[in-house]
Amino acid sequence: MTRPARRRFRGDHDPVTFDFAPMVDIVLLLLIFFFLTSTLGARQNALPLDLPRASSSVQETPDLPVVSVNRAGQVFLNGQATTLGALGAQLRPLAAASGGVVGLRADERGSYGTVVGVMDEIKKAGGTRLALGTQTGRDGGAAP
Repeated sequence: MTRPARRRFRGDHDPVTFDFAPMVDIVLLLLIFFFLTSTLGARQNALPLDLPRASSSVQETPDLPVVSVNRAGQVFLNGQATTLGALGAQLRPLAAASGGVVGLRADERGSYGTVVGVMDEIKKAGGTRLALGTQTGRDGGAAP
């Protein structure tokens, strides 16, 4: 038995609703994604260093461990302050994970002796290649 088709009149319908919950979820997920990705690239440029200038440079590689030496001779590993004596132990697992490539950023007017000491610690920690940080001559952008 089939039921007879019921006629719908203009006043006889359900109100149309829109559920905002899925849209709000997606917007919040996108917002979290952009917050996380925007802070990851800024970790290496957190220290105010006057890097030496070069006519050409290579783009930054965020996977590399980066050792920085400021003008006062303070040593930083990935933006966190450390000492020259503790650098080797902290850098060893990071250098192994990056295949022996370590970034070195040193202030142009900094202590040459401290930079040589840092290079020695990088070699002891398993760093086989150095990626030296410079600024390009025109735009001032930093490389590793």
